[in-house]
Amino acid sequence: QVQLVESGGGLVQPGGSLRLSCVTSGSIFSTYTMGWYRQFPGKQRELVARITSGDTTYAASVKGRFTISRDNAKNTMFLQMDSLKPEDTAVYYCNAGTIFGIQYWGQGTQVTVSS
Repeated sequence: QVQLVESGGGLVQPGGSLRLSCVTSGSIFSTYTMGWYRQFPGKQRELVARITSGDTTYAASVKGRFTISRDNAKNTMFLQMDSLKPEDTAVYYCNAGTIFGIQYWGQGTQVTVSS
């Protein structure tokens, strides 16, 4: 069983920045495809950004403002969010996908962008 714990959410003003972290249990973190998803009230969860061993993918709405990264030595993934907008307000979830196609999720962290 893989456990994921997110941190770093909170309240920030428009134009501000936040950095989310996701610490993952397990000894083969480097093999996981990791991603950040977000969910708006009443909507389905959507992909924000994904990172493999060498590639990154971003949703069009966050490209150029958000940066996903990972530190395999610390089993940790990050999401640096800059130039935040009110429409970025959502619950953000960490996701890990194993080479066997099994998906794991964190508990979510609230990000609120408001003045």
